[in-house]
Amino acid sequence: MSKSARRRRHSVSIAAALLTTLPLAVAAPATAHPATASHPSACPWMDTRKSADQRATLLLKASTLDQKLRWLVEHAANNPAQTVFSGVTYPAQVPCTPTVTYTDGPDGVRGTGGVTAFPAPISQAATWSVRLSEQKGRALADEAFGKQKNVVLGPGIASGRTPLSGRTPEYLGEDSLLSGELAAAGIRGIQADGRSGAVLKHYVANEQETDRSTSSSNIDERTLRQVYNLPFEIALDRSDPAGVMCSYNQINSVYACENPILDDVLKDDLGYDGYVVSDFYAVHSTAPSLAAGLDQELNRPIHYTPEKIHQALSAGTITTRQIDEAAYRVVRAYLAAGLFDHALPATAAADVSTAAHRATARAIAEQGSVLLKNDRDILPLKTGRKTTIAVIGATASNTPDSSGISAADACSMRFRDTPAMTCTPVAPLESITARAARTQSSVVFDNGDDVAAAAATAAEADVAVVFGWYGMGEFADPASLSLADGGDALISAVAKANRNTVVVLETGSAVTMPWIDEVRGVIEAWYPGEQQGPALARLLWGDTNFTGKLPMSFPKSIADTPTNTPAQYPGVKAEGQTIRQVDYSEGLAVGYKWYDQQGIDPLFPFGYGLSYTDYRYDRLTVSKQGRDLAVSFRVRNVGDRAGTETSQVYLTLPSSTGEPGKRLVGFRQAALKPGASQTITLKIREKSADHPLSYWDVRKDRWRTAAGTYTVSVGSSSRSLPQSDTIRLN
Repeated sequence: MSKSARRRRHSVSIAAALLTTLPLAVAAPATAHPATASHPSACPWMDTRKSADQRATLLLKASTLDQKLRWLVEHAANNPAQTVFSGVTYPAQVPCTPTVTYTDGPDGVRGTGGVTAFPAPISQAATWSVRLSEQKGRALADEAFGKQKNVVLGPGIASGRTPLSGRTPEYLGEDSLLSGELAAAGIRGIQADGRSGAVLKHYVANEQETDRSTSSSNIDERTLRQVYNLPFEIALDRSDPAGVMCSYNQINSVYACENPILDDVLKDDLGYDGYVVSDFYAVHSTAPSLAAGLDQELNRPIHYTPEKIHQALSAGTITTRQIDEAAYRVVRAYLAAGLFDHALPATAAADVSTAAHRATARAIAEQGSVLLKNDRDILPLKTGRKTTIAVIGATASNTPDSSGISAADACSMRFRDTPAMTCTPVAPLESITARAARTQSSVVFDNGDDVAAAAATAAEADVAVVFGWYGMGEFADPASLSLADGGDALISAVAKANRNTVVVLETGSAVTMPWIDEVRGVIEAWYPGEQQGPALARLLWGDTNFTGKLPMSFPKSIADTPTNTPAQYPGVKAEGQTIRQVDYSEGLAVGYKWYDQQGIDPLFPFGYGLSYTDYRYDRLTVSKQGRDLAVSFRVRNVGDRAGTETSQVYLTLPSSTGEPGKRLVGFRQAALKPGASQTITLKIREKSADHPLSYWDVRKDRWRTAAGTYTVSVGSSSRSLPQSDTIRLN
């Protein structure tokens, strides 16, 4: 058991021992009080001189059993002045407990206006910027609080098993280290002001929307530990989220929210001491869920009603200790996040978006956009002469086309059949027109309704910028990675009419590109949020340089992906069975590791992204420092423009470990002027939460570092690694 796990068990055991004393019933009004050293005498848990552990213990000692049960259901826990929830009655809560409101928040505060629509998290991942992720988290928490919401359900993590997963844009890419680091930064940002909590989701192996509530992710233990659990382990090591949300799916035929891994892996092995909350209606039982480690049922009481809890107690299938520990984890997490000490505003502000928040949104859109192709330097657009620029495609404009598609549709991922964020963006057409006017250039627009007319418009221009998109998000997986609304045919027609064609892709995942050889430029802009126009215009003219790198592999076709059989995806549902069986038989070979193992060339590899300048790597040295490795190398800007390079360090383990390909073990960003260089030094620590030197030994039930030769490779992407060195570990 890890040190953090022992610490968690120690604190919970102390609390449980204290809670076995006879509870003191308190029936005073449940209203929130600002915490001060001179706390109300009836509320000793409001004494901020005490720790969150001490305060939680005091509160629960003063609670009846049924008052403790309120903490086990979101509505009852978070609305202390209310006693009836969907026909279920609770006693009044103890005094001085806060009103708490949850909000979905991967790309902004959902379900309300007057907020900033940030780019989708996949765009955030493409920045590879820990700083920007934390900055976005701070802005998100600030806006949520202004809208009377103090717990953000996010960020989210998955492992990119298939690019067809509908929620791919909601997550942070296919690599454990990158997604874990960025998720941790987002959590630190959300909780930085000490008045908001973050809930990391969805634990675990929630990799598709198809039958997400009635499917079983069937995984061997090593794959579960190394691929699907690992990004959560990294995020929890580098941050302390108030909550972790368990997912809809089953893992090896047991629902995630009643799966023993909640206690055995998440709480014991990873040492997580916050609370575990279910996804909406993801609870399927009372006693099995509570016994497995589910602390709070999201939404209204269904399985955690007082009646069902008392029945389980009478039957002996749960204990009062388990109830005490679950309530303690919720209360302690709320206290630690500052929810008790910072009352929500009395009214929600109409507009909480600020200039600083919009600047963060634009920075993510700029730094998350990835330049995939730039043949003969078609970009940046030339500023020394007047040109005519044809802008083609419905998502370039705020004026809907004949199908009702506009720039608002590409602003964010989908939620069912509509954009998840209410968004009126600064449209690309608007910003491109304004930027072109600065060089006396002109812009002509065609929404692409009529392909022949769009091609004719492009033929009369010096350069054509054509937009392609598809929508994806929660509740459905896309049928393919092709562009929507005949986008592939539109791009081909425009490219045939104008040899200087640049494609802007607004998608939530990878794109197959049958026209790739016909165009000179390709930009992946993802779902770029409300600042899509200003960000794109600055990139097209080179006012800012491209720095984005792909956080996921782009395959040439679905047939090239790791999940290329029906048993693997979407899984098989036998006749008469309600659960779809999804076979994770690709094992460890997910994302770029699959392409490396199989020797398949992706369309664009993980970590790939071009710049308006060039970088060169040299002077790699690798040395041992005890059980760790020290890696040092130099990166130089050998071009004629300033730029920021994200250097990537990969490690190949000895063949005896059976590991597929290589793994990302470090990345570092360097802003370099032309001719400048920077020596980057980092340490690969054996005991780090990402276990860079190790593999999961199923027989020993632990991480293990094998003896043998390790290869360290450094470069600009997973397939461009000009510097390599080997070292032997005994």
